[in-house]
Amino acid sequence: MTIRERLAEVIRRKDEAAIRSGRSPGDVILVAVTKTHGADEINEAIDAGATDIGENRVQELLEKYDKVKDVRWHLIGHLQTNKVKSVIGKVVMIHSVDSLKLAREIDKRSETAGVITDILIEINSAMEESKSGIDPKELRTLAEEITTECNHVRIKGLMCIPPIAADPEDSRPYFKEAAAMFEDMKTWDLPKERFAPQDLSMGMSGDFEVAIEEGATIVRVGSSIFGPRNYR
Repeated sequence: MTIRERLAEVIRRKDEAAIRSGRSPGDVILVAVTKTHGADEINEAIDAGATDIGENRVQELLEKYDKVKDVRWHLIGHLQTNKVKSVIGKVVMIHSVDSLKLAREIDKRSETAGVITDILIEINSAMEESKSGIDPKELRTLAEEITTECNHVRIKGLMCIPPIAADPEDSRPYFKEAAAMFEDMKTWDLPKERFAPQDLSMGMSGDFEVAIEEGATIVRVGSSIFGPRNYR
């Protein structure tokens, strides 16, 4: 199958899952994840209807940024503080904020650039040592700290990555937990100009339909659109 055909199939599955969850297809954003794939493949996806592109690594994003057609970029991988200045103003959202230190750096660089940067707080649902993200119990404390200290950062919601599982149903409990936390966030009385939880980023190629059924508003799909990654 071509990228166009695979993208169309993913969009069909996304839309059907949204309808099953009682929402409209437009309520769920598809972020096409382009890790290891080149600008030509990304442009092919954009021509086929992709509107949002996700990159895991800052260096890859920068290498592709000027070679890719107009699109909304998302930084979805772990972000080091010394790389923050390179992505401010280039991405519409940073999905992977997991510390006050990182939020402070995003805030500082955003203030210098004269922008407000939208972020998601990443939770490590299963507390896996190999993954970034905060302990879910620390979510409210971190949100309060960020909204108190960072005037050029806006928390838009949560991101989670469950443990790798052969059966998508094994991810459902983690998605349910994240969705419950997300709904709880919406009740918090924090400054609205810096706290507007409306996005729940969860679900990848192997489990995005289950994630949507449990409330995801953003899914991050790579190999189902672009095929196997070209590790070099």
